[in-house]
Amino acid sequence: MAVNTDKNSYTIIFAVAMVLVVGSLLAFTASSLRPNIDENKRMEKQQNILYAMGVNENEGTGDIAFIGTDKVAEQFSKYITKQLVIENGVAKEDDKAYLIDIKKEQAKGKNGGTRRLPLFVGEKDGKTFYIAPIRGKGLWDAIWGYVALNKDMVVQGTFFDHAGETPGLGANIKQRYFMDDFYGEHLLTEAGVFKGISVAKGNNDPKNEIKDDYEVDALAGATITGDGVSAMIKKDLKLYLPYFKTLK
Repeated sequence: MAVNTDKNSYTIIFAVAMVLVVGSLLAFTASSLRPNIDENKRMEKQQNILYAMGVNENEGTGDIAFIGTDKVAEQFSKYITKQLVIENGVAKEDDKAYLIDIKKEQAKGKNGGTRRLPLFVGEKDGKTFYIAPIRGKGLWDAIWGYVALNKDMVVQGTFFDHAGETPGLGANIKQRYFMDDFYGEHLLTEAGVFKGISVAKGNNDPKNEIKDDYEVDALAGATITGDGVSAMIKKDLKLYLPYFKTLK
């Protein structure tokens, strides 16, 4: 008996069957690739953390160059001496701190829950670095980064990234010339008051030689993205102030 393919019921059954088949294939593919996806995320986070504290393969003034994926785990173990999770003002060691999802923790904080704050302690060339992750909102989508600080909350290095900022404009937060401007910038006043850092237009310091003005020069044509960087630095890094006071 021939199947009447012109009937609506046939079309619906065929569509349902295709959805089930395709859905099953996608679920199987996602499941089988999950270990690789998780491993790539781990390596990327470790590369970013190391980059912020100056462990990278940069040369001259060219593009950013991360530690290679073939040796990032080894270098992370070498330079990151301690991973902390700060919760309710108490810092505890946790060697899986780099796996904490900052986006989820921010949502918990907004909904009245207790937010966990990961902090990475690194040692390089006799100096101690405290690397904190930050996350905010740019013009089009999420922006995030890592800021390396000394015990006085003076910036020792940064790494910024974005999900979908405009190429040549807001996307330039990932350029070395922008990230390098933050080096040496102070977050605190002499009295210990948290000020943060603003990405400011017309700060009269285009070479960013003044490091205690709490400003870096803005990116041309990227005001909203720059404001997002300023906001996430002030909002997220201020949460670490109680911990840094314990280092005095």
